[in-house]
Amino acid sequence: MTIEISNEASKAAIASIQRYFSENLDEEIGNLAAGALLGFFLKEIGPVVYNQAVADAQARLQARVAELDVEVYEEPFAYWTKQGKAGRQRE
Repeated sequence: MTIEISNEASKAAIASIQRYFSENLDEEIGNLAAGALLGFFLKEIGPVVYNQAVADAQARLQARVAELDVEVYEEPFAYWTKQGKAGRQRE
């Protein structure tokens, strides 16, 4: 599966890469080079992040499903218990 981001996200990422180079490496990187670097990250590193996110979501869902019986359990034959009395006494 190819990981793609929107044009807006791509522009923001390219600007962030350029800022990172400027502030942390004291180097300027052009728009084209930053876009190429972003493309490399998306193809090379993106799948690792994506796969981990899917695994995290899957684990979370499985945990919720495992708790489903506890969350929605209803005690059977509880009519008399819920009434708060043993019923009408016969003489």
